[in-house]
Amino acid sequence: MQELDQVVEEVIRLGRYSEGSRRPMKVRMRSQVTVEEIMARKGELADDTEHNDIWIKRDMNLEEKEKEKVLRYEAKEKNKKRTEIEKKNFY
Repeated sequence: MQELDQVVEEVIRLGRYSEGSRRPMKVRMRSQVTVEEIMARKGELADDTEHNDIWIKRDMNLEEKEKEKVLRYEAKEKNKKRTEIEKKNFY
């Protein structure tokens, strides 16, 4: 991968500062190709015990956030209706 200073355009800390707490960061990249590469490889962080507290999500506009909120609600409702056997056999 290229040097970080060549691909990162801007880094912004979100939220208010609070002693001893962590805040999310918004990272703007210079290239969409770089973004797609990072998003494709973000699953590897789940296996990395040293960086297991890092989460990567793509930025969404209000319409996309609303759509995701509706889908999460529908998924929760469907999960509540599943039987114990279905929950046990779910992969």
